[in-house]
Amino acid sequence: MSSALYFAHKGILFPNIGYDVETVKFVENEFQLLDDDVLNVTYPKSGTNWMQEILGLIWHNGDPSWVRSSFAWDRSLWIETTDGMKIALASPPPRLMASHLPFQLFPKSFLQTKAKVIYTLRNPRDVLVSLYYYSKFFKGNKDPGTVEEYLEEFLSGNVTYGSWFDHVKSWLELKGRPNVFFNSYEQMQQDLRGSVEKICRFLGKELNSQQIDSVVENASFQKMKDNLKSNFTTMSDDAFDHKKGKLLRKGIVGDWKNHLTVAQSERFDRVYQEKMRGVSGTFPWD
Repeated sequence: MSSALYFAHKGILFPNIGYDVETVKFVENEFQLLDDDVLNVTYPKSGTNWMQEILGLIWHNGDPSWVRSSFAWDRSLWIETTDGMKIALASPPPRLMASHLPFQLFPKSFLQTKAKVIYTLRNPRDVLVSLYYYSKFFKGNKDPGTVEEYLEEFLSGNVTYGSWFDHVKSWLELKGRPNVFFNSYEQMQQDLRGSVEKICRFLGKELNSQQIDSVVENASFQKMKDNLKSNFTTMSDDAFDHKKGKLLRKGIVGDWKNHLTVAQSERFDRVYQEKMRGVSGTFPWD
């Protein structure tokens, strides 16, 4: 890994664009979460922006004007980024925030509060493919090389935010806590309305049928792709090479089948079985 692109904190890699080690340490040890904070937590490329859109719409009772007039990164503050943390500290509650942190680097204050976390999982094979394309145009990540090369980096956890397996397992330890809600990209694809209803219940937000219809309609892939405040096409060229890709690429389940060879898929499965041994429960992709 190119040292100029990344720094490491407790063995986890972070991009040098938009992040610094002081902020990451501050988030973990000193940042005070509040009882009415809501945090959208994911491993990268697991449906983060989709959930951000859904939460923004639920926050405003299905009214899409906020998600159409305010940039995604201003609506949902990225706590481990330098800018996101500054805004979070200055924002009045209730705060809507987002993070890709594994649980061991998440604010220690979380366990003393009623702050709510929505943790979204996605089939790691699809995460791999989505991250591969994202790394081609996000300047904070090194060029991913071939799919074969990137597969090895991903499986070894030698990527930003570390190993998918470790990340997911760190959060699954919190299963059963009343202020953590587990959700999957696949469930949202299969039944978005049902997912929105469950999220509303978890947040204690009572929306009527029309308001839920509006959340579902305005959180569709096409609506988000067309929304300049959500599709990241206006993000500065300092961070993204817009000629090399876009944030909202396909928004589908199972795209990994178009990218991994049989041998690569079998290699993935072997590592998956080994790393997820002992994890109870099943996932939508099993």
